[in-house]
Amino acid sequence: MAHLISKDGFEKLKAEWQHLKYTERPAVQRRVSDAAAEGDRSENAEYTYGRMRLREIDKRLRFLDKILDDAKIVSTTEPNDGSIRFGAMVSLEETKTKKQKKYSLVGPQEIDPLQGKISISSPVGKVLIGKKQGDTVKVSVPKGTLEYLIVEVTYP
Repeated sequence: MAHLISKDGFEKLKAEWQHLKYTERPAVQRRVSDAAAEGDRSENAEYTYGRMRLREIDKRLRFLDKILDDAKIVSTTEPNDGSIRFGAMVSLEETKTKKQKKYSLVGPQEIDPLQGKISISSPVGKVLIGKKQGDTVKVSVPKGTLEYLIVEVTYP
């Protein structure tokens, strides 16, 4: 299964993989080795924590390997028809409250709600795909249904 991702998102994951593999993991291995040389490992917190951290790093590296191997870098150029696609920056206005929100549609591995990056497979992302500026969309949320006007669609 291909993991949809932007070029920037791919580069960030690749940089994280390289940092973990070539910087953090060797440093933790050195600390574990030094702690092991001190003697009794059963009461050595540095040794115990280091081993636990190595397992976390290895787990994250395996996860990143899978994502990077299966990644499909998606172009974020604006389509000719002006429709919303992967990579779009979409400004929405809730029709009842007139509150505005701005979202960037990204792959599941790139989501960052604090930065306004939402997955194309999220409820909001799903209803936006294929729509255009000026369209109205309805999103089902736990509290009911929200209606949004698509105010602007741009591409980086």
